[in-house]
Amino acid sequence: MTEATFALDLDALNAMDRDDFVAALGSTFEHSPWVAEGVWAARPFASLDVLHAAMVGVVRGAPRGTQVAFLCGHPELAGKEAQAGTMTSESVGEQASAGLNALSQGEMGELRELNARYRERHGFPFIVAVRRHSKTEIFNLLRSRLARDNDLELNEALAQIAYITRLRVEAKVAV
Repeated sequence: MTEATFALDLDALNAMDRDDFVAALGSTFEHSPWVAEGVWAARPFASLDVLHAAMVGVVRGAPRGTQVAFLCGHPELAGKEAQAGTMTSESVGEQASAGLNALSQGEMGELRELNARYRERHGFPFIVAVRRHSKTEIFNLLRSRLARDNDLELNEALAQIAYITRLRVEAKVAV
């Protein structure tokens, strides 16, 4: 089975073999099919809430080094992946929803500089659920989260991923 591009029925998802399940949900967590693999054996899922919570639990339960590597697999906002056209279709749509695909030259320069400072300080890219914020709010959040403690920021990045992936699961699985 190829990656799902339509809403799956939860019952059908629960009945899938491992390969089909991972193909259907493997891209939900950016470039990390191991998350879907990690929940497959817990089927059947009674609801989207239970499915998503299990997936978030796999990430939260991973060792810190795995979590940081996982975060590093996410694209920077309007970063090199966006410029090269190598982001996932989900990330492209999410960043475009906040206007990050149409930044002025000045905004692009500031975002590059902030992204670099953030990654240098925390060791992973700035992650925010862009669908929940305006472009101005995103810039302000990036500036304010730069000074945070690394542990606090790791937890915040994982919380943001939970928001992002909840919307992705809702788009993939019909209730």
